[in-house]
Amino acid sequence: MQNFKHAWRLCMLVLTAVLLTGCNSTQDLSLSSFGNSVAGPDLPATVEPYPDDQVLEVAKVQFSQRNYGTAARYYERAVEVMPNNQEAWLGLAASYDRVRRFDLADRAYSEAARSMAERPEYYNNVGYSYLLRGDVAKARSNFLKAHELDPTNLTINNNLELLRDNASRSGSKQG
Repeated sequence: MQNFKHAWRLCMLVLTAVLLTGCNSTQDLSLSSFGNSVAGPDLPATVEPYPDDQVLEVAKVQFSQRNYGTAARYYERAVEVMPNNQEAWLGLAASYDRVRRFDLADRAYSEAARSMAERPEYYNNVGYSYLLRGDVAKARSNFLKAHELDPTNLTINNNLELLRDNASRSGSKQG
C-alpha cells in the first residue's frame, strides 16, 4: 500500500509539473494600446536557403504570414544580394520593428532613406515604427509627412485615424 501511495504522489507531481509548464508559455499574448504584441518573436538563428533571385519574395511571404523573425532573416539576405533594393530595406526595417529590434530597424530605415526619403511609404513605415515604440509625437509627424505626399493613401489615412482614436480615448480617460 505504501508503494502505491508513493507511486500515486509521484504521478501527481509529474502531472502537475506538465500542467504548470503549459502555464509558463513563452508566448506573450498581452497587447499594447495599439493592438500589437508587447514582446516580439525572436529572430531565428538560421532559415532555409533559397536562391538569391527568390529570397525577396520568400521574405514578403514570411512577413505576410506574420513570421516576422523569419522574414527579417530573409530580408537580411535580400539586402546582401540586392543592396540597392529599397523595398528590401523597407521590409527589413518593418520586420525588425515587429520583433521589437528598433536599433536594427533604425539602421535599415537609414539605408532606405537614401533613395526613398520622399516616398509616402517610407514615412508611413517610420511613423508606424515610432507608434510601436510608443512615441506618438514622432509617429504623428511621420504620418503627416506621408499624408502630404499621398493624401489618398488608405493605409496612411488609417494610421492617422488610429492616432486620433487613441488620442480621444486617452483624453476621455484623463477627463
